[in-house]
Amino acid sequence: MPETPSSDDQFADLFGKLPAPQRAVPSRPDGKSPPDRPSEQPLSRRAAREAAARGDAEASELHLAAGGVAAAPVTAADHAATPRASGEAARGETRAAAPEPPRSPATIDALFGADAAASDHVHDKRHARDRRKGRIAGWVILGIVLLLLGGVVAGGFYVWTTYEDKIRAFMGWEEPKDYEAGQANGEAVVTIVEGDTGSSISQRLYEAGVTKTSGAFYDYLISNAVATEFYPGAYRLQKQMTSAAALEALEDPANKMENTAQLREGLTVEQSLPILADGTGIPLKDLQKAVATPADYGVSADSLEGWLFPATYTFGPEATAKDVIKTLVDRTITSLDRADVPKDRREEILTIASIIQREARFEDDFFKVSRVIQNRLDSSNQETHGLLQMDSTAQYGYGEMHDGSASTSAEAQYDDNPWNTYVRKGLPVGPIANPGDLAIDAAMHPAEGPWLYFVTVNLDTGETIFTDTYQEHQKYVKQWQSWCAENPDSGC
Repeated sequence: MPETPSSDDQFADLFGKLPAPQRAVPSRPDGKSPPDRPSEQPLSRRAAREAAARGDAEASELHLAAGGVAAAPVTAADHAATPRASGEAARGETRAAAPEPPRSPATIDALFGADAAASDHVHDKRHARDRRKGRIAGWVILGIVLLLLGGVVAGGFYVWTTYEDKIRAFMGWEEPKDYEAGQANGEAVVTIVEGDTGSSISQRLYEAGVTKTSGAFYDYLISNAVATEFYPGAYRLQKQMTSAAALEALEDPANKMENTAQLREGLTVEQSLPILADGTGIPLKDLQKAVATPADYGVSADSLEGWLFPATYTFGPEATAKDVIKTLVDRTITSLDRADVPKDRREEILTIASIIQREARFEDDFFKVSRVIQNRLDSSNQETHGLLQMDSTAQYGYGEMHDGSASTSAEAQYDDNPWNTYVRKGLPVGPIANPGDLAIDAAMHPAEGPWLYFVTVNLDTGETIFTDTYQEHQKYVKQWQSWCAENPDSGC
């Protein structure tokens, strides 16, 4: 073979480097090598057996080596223990050296084993790196998908909450505005006050659970061109009535409750006295005189505003005006005591509760509005500077609370009076209406939250949005303005 590798045939070069396999062949007894065999090769098995029969120990050792068992090296101790071996050494006989153990021939696997192992190691490292990259790529893709899905969900939620009524109308998903006939059950008392219109009565029927939506009764009056006159008083109706059935019940004198007066939450003293007069038969002027002196009932305030507790009352025919007023004031004190209101804070809590009563629609909103009041009263709040800016207080101070509009006129908003919280810091000088149990409880236990603003974006459903910043608040004010533009007869 060439001493230098040939580039023409690399496999030939590799095979050329393989060592020739060696076989141990024993020497002949006369010391001569058999023909065509190297002298170092051991005897065959047959020759070894024949030598053993002749007592040739040396050939026997070679036999053991030829049989595949490596002979142990001969030491000086072995010679001493074997006289025959010592004699032979003295006679100068040459002893054949024990052959080396046969080596396993090199193979192709042996040549390529190291390279293959190195290649496998590199492959494993590359595979592990590829798997890591694959996992990272998978997480990145999953994150992108989740972000996209989150954006779709958030966008869908915004569109639904903003345009729910339009979507329902377009898709034909509008829910019935009125209950179906035959659903009426239970009992509900509805009070009509002087000056009520179809729109305000419609709202009151809804709040009492008589009609399904706040506009159902009013829409029925308009669509059927109903022209009727409503008389003040307390009327006994049922819950879940149709608008037609509710109208019939209000026009039936038998449903008007005698010697009974119902004061609903949020009424003022001015609104409450005519209801009491109509329900009890006591002259209005007697009732007006009875409320002129709050001290007669243990109230230290200048007015009984907020102290005539809203509830349904039935009086005997002998009741006087003072009896009636005392019954209502005592009921207010009972409610304050139940809420653990300290005596020296009664007027303050009634003032807060009266604002909550006028501003909130649903139970959860009562406690949130209470928190907004507390947050805005905090003088350290740089966004509000201690101004409540409640429309209900501006309307009460200017005398436009009962004009049927939820909006505050510019004149009322900037009028400087002791109740207007747009121009005066802190609470108004006193209550602005009669609060109920829920409002008193909310005044004592406001919800936890950072809210500073709220606006009712749908007067039919009462949906109210609470926000932390003026910029966010303005977004929902625009939503309310859009709703009012689409519902011009809704009381905006």
